[in-house]
Amino acid sequence: MTTVRQAGIGDLDALVPLFDAYRQFYKRNTDPPAAREFLFKRFQHQQSVIFIAHDDDGAAIGFTQLYPLFSSLTLVRTFILYDLFVAPSARRTGAARQLLRAAADYGRAVGAGALELSTATDNVAAQRLYESEGWVRDSAFYVYGLGL
Repeated sequence: MTTVRQAGIGDLDALVPLFDAYRQFYKRNTDPPAAREFLFKRFQHQQSVIFIAHDDDGAAIGFTQLYPLFSSLTLVRTFILYDLFVAPSARRTGAARQLLRAAADYGRAVGAGALELSTATDNVAAQRLYESEGWVRDSAFYVYGLGL
Protein backbone atom coordinates (compact mmCIF):
# COMPACT_ATOMS: atom_id res chain seq x y z
CA MET A 1 0.00 0.00 0.00
CA THR A 2 1.40 3.35 -1.03
CA THR A 3 1.25 6.19 1.48
CA VAL A 4 1.39 9.83 0.47
CA ARG A 5 2.05 12.80 2.72
CA GLN A 6 3.24 16.38 2.46
CA ALA A 7 7.03 16.48 2.42
CA GLY A 8 9.23 18.67 4.54
CA ILE A 9 12.86 19.65 4.44
CA GLY A 10 13.66 16.47 6.37
CA ASP A 11 12.66 14.52 3.24
CA LEU A 12 15.33 16.17 1.10
CA ASP A 13 17.60 13.10 0.97
CA ALA A 14 14.71 10.92 -0.22
CA LEU A 15 13.47 13.49 -2.73
CA VAL A 16 16.77 14.29 -4.45
CA PRO A 17 17.16 10.99 -6.37
CA LEU A 18 13.50 11.09 -7.43
CA PHE A 19 13.74 14.71 -8.56
CA ASP A 20 16.97 14.01 -10.43
CA ALA A 21 15.35 10.99 -12.15
CA TYR A 22 12.34 13.14 -13.06
CA ARG A 23 14.65 15.66 -14.74
CA GLN A 24 16.42 12.83 -16.61
CA PHE A 25 13.03 11.60 -17.83
CA TYR A 26 12.70 15.00 -19.52
CA LYS A 27 16.16 14.65 -21.09
CA ARG A 28 18.14 16.75 -18.59
CA ASN A 29 21.58 15.66 -17.42
CA THR A 30 21.84 14.10 -14.00
CA ASP A 31 22.93 16.63 -11.38
CA PRO A 32 22.03 15.58 -7.82
CA PRO A 33 23.81 18.57 -6.17
CA ALA A 34 21.83 21.03 -8.30
CA ALA A 35 18.63 19.07 -7.66
CA ARG A 36 19.30 19.23 -3.91
CA GLU A 37 19.97 22.96 -4.02
CA PHE A 38 16.83 23.62 -6.05
CA LEU A 39 14.60 21.63 -3.69
CA PHE A 40 16.29 23.07 -0.61
CA LYS A 41 15.53 26.61 -1.82
CA ARG A 42 11.88 25.74 -2.49
CA PHE A 43 11.56 24.51 1.11
CA GLN A 44 13.62 27.34 2.56
CA HIS A 45 11.58 30.06 0.87
CA GLN A 46 8.26 28.17 1.06
CA GLN A 47 7.89 28.48 -2.70
CA SER A 48 6.32 25.11 -3.40
CA VAL A 49 4.38 22.30 -1.79
CA ILE A 50 5.73 18.79 -2.27
CA PHE A 51 4.01 15.49 -1.63
CA ILE A 52 6.04 12.30 -1.32
CA ALA A 53 4.91 8.70 -1.81
CA HIS A 54 6.38 5.74 0.09
CA ASP A 55 5.93 2.01 -0.48
CA ASP A 56 5.14 -0.57 2.22
CA ASP A 57 8.81 -0.77 3.17
CA GLY A 58 9.04 3.00 3.67
CA ALA A 59 11.09 3.62 0.52
CA ALA A 60 10.36 6.88 -1.31
CA ILE A 61 8.88 5.99 -4.70
CA GLY A 62 7.41 9.21 -6.06
CA PHE A 63 6.62 12.86 -5.59
CA THR A 64 4.66 15.77 -6.94
CA GLN A 65 5.40 19.46 -6.59
CA LEU A 66 2.93 22.33 -6.67
CA TYR A 67 3.81 25.96 -7.33
CA PRO A 68 1.35 28.66 -6.23
CA LEU A 69 -0.05 31.22 -8.66
CA PHE A 70 -3.02 33.54 -8.84
CA SER A 71 -5.51 33.93 -11.66
CA SER A 72 -6.36 37.48 -12.69
CA LEU A 73 -9.31 36.24 -14.72
CA THR A 74 -10.96 34.07 -12.08
CA LEU A 75 -9.61 36.03 -9.09
CA VAL A 76 -8.54 32.89 -7.24
CA ARG A 77 -5.41 31.16 -6.10
CA THR A 78 -4.26 28.33 -8.36
CA PHE A 79 -1.43 25.84 -8.33
CA ILE A 80 0.71 24.54 -11.15
CA LEU A 81 1.40 20.85 -10.73
CA TYR A 82 4.72 21.06 -12.49
CA ASP A 83 6.41 17.88 -11.33
CA LEU A 84 4.96 14.39 -10.97
CA PHE A 85 7.23 11.38 -10.94
CA VAL A 86 7.05 7.77 -9.81
CA ALA A 87 10.11 5.52 -9.89
CA PRO A 88 9.90 3.02 -12.77
CA SER A 89 9.87 0.08 -10.33
CA ALA A 90 6.77 1.51 -8.62
CA ARG A 91 4.73 2.42 -11.67
CA ARG A 92 1.26 0.92 -12.09
CA THR A 93 0.90 0.64 -8.30
CA GLY A 94 -1.48 3.57 -7.94
CA ALA A 95 1.19 5.88 -6.53
CA ALA A 96 0.77 8.53 -9.25
CA ARG A 97 -3.00 8.50 -8.77
CA GLN A 98 -2.56 8.95 -5.01
CA LEU A 99 -0.13 11.82 -5.55
CA LEU A 100 -2.62 13.54 -7.90
CA ARG A 101 -5.39 13.12 -5.36
CA ALA A 102 -3.21 14.46 -2.53
CA ALA A 103 -2.45 17.53 -4.64
CA ALA A 104 -6.15 18.07 -5.39
CA ASP A 105 -7.11 17.58 -1.73
CA TYR A 106 -4.49 20.11 -0.71
CA GLY A 107 -5.72 22.64 -3.27
CA ARG A 108 -9.28 22.26 -2.03
CA ALA A 109 -8.17 22.53 1.62
CA VAL A 110 -6.42 25.86 1.03
CA GLY A 111 -9.25 27.28 -1.07
CA ALA A 112 -7.56 27.16 -4.45
CA GLY A 113 -9.77 27.53 -7.49
CA ALA A 114 -7.86 25.19 -9.77
CA LEU A 115 -4.81 23.05 -10.40
CA GLU A 116 -3.11 23.08 -13.77
CA LEU A 117 -0.47 20.91 -15.36
CA SER A 118 1.23 20.27 -18.64
CA THR A 119 2.85 17.14 -19.94
CA ALA A 120 4.78 16.02 -22.96
CA THR A 121 2.58 15.37 -25.98
CA ASP A 122 3.94 11.81 -26.21
CA ASN A 123 3.35 11.00 -22.51
CA VAL A 124 0.14 9.16 -23.32
CA ALA A 125 0.09 7.04 -20.15
CA ALA A 126 0.15 10.18 -17.99
CA GLN A 127 -2.54 11.81 -20.14
CA ARG A 128 -4.82 8.81 -19.60
CA LEU A 129 -4.23 9.00 -15.85
CA TYR A 130 -4.99 12.72 -15.69
CA GLU A 131 -8.17 12.34 -17.70
CA SER A 132 -9.31 9.40 -15.56
CA GLU A 133 -8.96 11.67 -12.52
CA GLY A 134 -11.14 14.37 -14.06
CA TRP A 135 -8.44 16.67 -15.47
CA VAL A 136 -9.59 18.32 -18.70
CA ARG A 137 -7.28 19.20 -21.57
CA ASP A 138 -7.40 22.91 -22.31
CA SER A 139 -8.84 23.63 -25.73
CA ALA A 140 -9.27 27.39 -25.30
CA PHE A 141 -5.68 28.54 -24.88
CA TYR A 142 -2.36 27.89 -26.53
CA VAL A 143 0.66 27.82 -24.26
CA TYR A 144 3.73 29.79 -25.29
CA GLY A 145 7.16 30.10 -23.73
CA LEU A 146 10.06 32.47 -23.99
CA GLY A 147 13.49 31.27 -22.97
CA LEU A 148 15.50 33.90 -21.12
